[in-house]
Amino acid sequence: MNLFKRNSDKAALPTFEQVLATYQQTIYWHIRRMVVAHEDAQDVLQETFIKVYKGLDSLKDPNALKTWIYRIATNECLRHIKSRRETAMSTIDDGMLLMDSLMESSHVDYDNEMAVRFQQAILSLSDHQRLVFNLRYYDELPYEEISELTGSSVDSLKVVYHNAKEKVKKYMVE
Repeated sequence: MNLFKRNSDKAALPTFEQVLATYQQTIYWHIRRMVVAHEDAQDVLQETFIKVYKGLDSLKDPNALKTWIYRIATNECLRHIKSRRETAMSTIDDGMLLMDSLMESSHVDYDNEMAVRFQQAILSLSDHQRLVFNLRYYDELPYEEISELTGSSVDSLKVVYHNAKEKVKKYMVE
């Protein structure tokens, strides 16, 4: 879906309503996979789209809209995780908080043990590995886009993704 309309030679930005309608659900799930709890995801989503709303008119490259929104959402996720971690005693406590959030969620099908175990495996990854894994596995973003989003090189992202996959496989087998 092309959100941009041509005004003479210049591509115009879509309206905020168009952006919201196009990206809200995708960005919600990107955030949800990072912060786990539905309530936290809703809060981070709201902060994300407030920043999108405030900055939309100043976006210089309309073709970078999707990556720009993902970057804002990712930064908001990391900010949220950092603030949560500061209240936890250690990163182990933070990992336990994520697992607890997963197990308390009403949005999880607990009858599907394999799916729950898969989510637990993903939560056992570091924040960076989880981010790269989610962007590549769930959002199916190309490495080049993930590189723009994270500021990491494509080669290092391939290594991070491979290592994350191996950790997930190992977790699933054990």
